[in-house]
Amino acid sequence: MAERFDPSDPSPDVMAFLTDRHLATLTTLSPSGDLQVTPVGFTYDPERRMARVITWASSVKAKNVAATPDGKVAVSQVDGSRWLTLYGTARLGTSAESQLEGVTRYAERYREPKKRDDRVVIEIAVDRIVGKA
Repeated sequence: MAERFDPSDPSPDVMAFLTDRHLATLTTLSPSGDLQVTPVGFTYDPERRMARVITWASSVKAKNVAATPDGKVAVSQVDGSRWLTLYGTARLGTSAESQLEGVTRYAERYREPKKRDDRVVIEIAVDRIVGKA
């Protein structure tokens, strides 16, 4: 059975699952109302209740977020019987500060990403975490 977790104070098991190297999927809504699901790497910052996905400006996921400012999204990861979905509203972070924060956190969880001039960060204000960690 799924549990709800406090996005500001997730349990140690939840944080361990959110910091171990796992890939995930990001679900966004297109301007036409269709769901778009794509594999991603993401990071989570419980102090800010923010998940971050680094990408490039011309990606479908970035275009969907740009077209629906503060639109609802979900990012989910699965490992066997453990799973978590983080729900919230998304916006594009295009500032140098947003990009640096996104890239730094991504490098800590996964690896140093390739340099891109068109980098953007999908910043998700998480309002709900559901799953089984």
